[in-house]
Amino acid sequence: MLYAGIDEAGYGPLFGPLCAGVSVFEIEAFDDKSPPCLWSALRGMVTRSKRDARGRIVIDDSKKLKGAGAIRHPLTHLERGVLLFAATVRDEVDWLDELDDSTLFHALGVEPPTAKWYDSSTTLPLEHDIPLLRIDRGRLARATATAGVRCVHLAAGAIPAAEFNRRVAASGSKAIVNWELMISLADTCWRRAAGKSLLLAVDRHSGRSRYLDELHAAWPAAERKVIVESDEESRYQLSIDGRGPLEIVFASESDSKHLPVALASMTAKYVRELMMIRLNRFFAGYMPELKPTAGYVEDGRRFLEEIEPLIESIGLDQAELIRSC
Repeated sequence: MLYAGIDEAGYGPLFGPLCAGVSVFEIEAFDDKSPPCLWSALRGMVTRSKRDARGRIVIDDSKKLKGAGAIRHPLTHLERGVLLFAATVRDEVDWLDELDDSTLFHALGVEPPTAKWYDSSTTLPLEHDIPLLRIDRGRLARATATAGVRCVHLAAGAIPAAEFNRRVAASGSKAIVNWELMISLADTCWRRAAGKSLLLAVDRHSGRSRYLDELHAAWPAAERKVIVESDEESRYQLSIDGRGPLEIVFASESDSKHLPVALASMTAKYVRELMMIRLNRFFAGYMPELKPTAGYVEDGRRFLEEIEPLIESIGLDQAELIRSC
């Protein structure tokens, strides 16, 4: 049985890409009635707490993990979790050696944007020592083997501002663009399942409780069945000839209920933050005193006001740089 989660990061900023992540776990012993709690199954190596004396890996909603105080890098917890799980998926023992963000993007299936403000790379890790990460990779591999759990796929997708603007203009809604990104990752998961049953957890989109029509549009050849549509969750079964069965569940705060969703959230956020490092580096090359931005609306407006003279002087296209909505 495969147990997967999808989540997004960067839905509302002025700058930077909309990103989504996906993680897939293979479970040896799976109760069809409910998914296992992977935080419990992997409790010897995984925790939700940022303050853990046992050195376990923190896996939680990415919004809770960014920011590590003045001493450590703000991406410390995001980075460790994403790199360690990405490393367990890889076959190469030395994958963590001489790592940079381009290598990570390739491993996650992310196509880096082509805009000139993304034309650089960042050496990884930002905070951690590679020898310690290699030790933790081994610890994680042993913990997952003991629990009968294996992370078999970790990936992400990114839609830069220029493409985001074009797709919003064509569809009339950024919610549709976000949904399409989720469906593309979900379809890849379902194809990769190779006939195995797949349980996919996703956060609710726009707070809705009914998704049958949208699922039909995404997979018109699929047979669809509503299991439940309620205020708590919406759950569906889908089947297509040549694929294993798919059960997809939409619920609010899925990243607090499903570890695969939390890891997907962290992956999406880490990818987005690495791309924002590239963007900030580009503009700091012209304006060394410029304070970096995470791209979100309030600070994004400050950033835009400060770089507007530069945008004009070097001839940048604002439609390629700034989100339309």
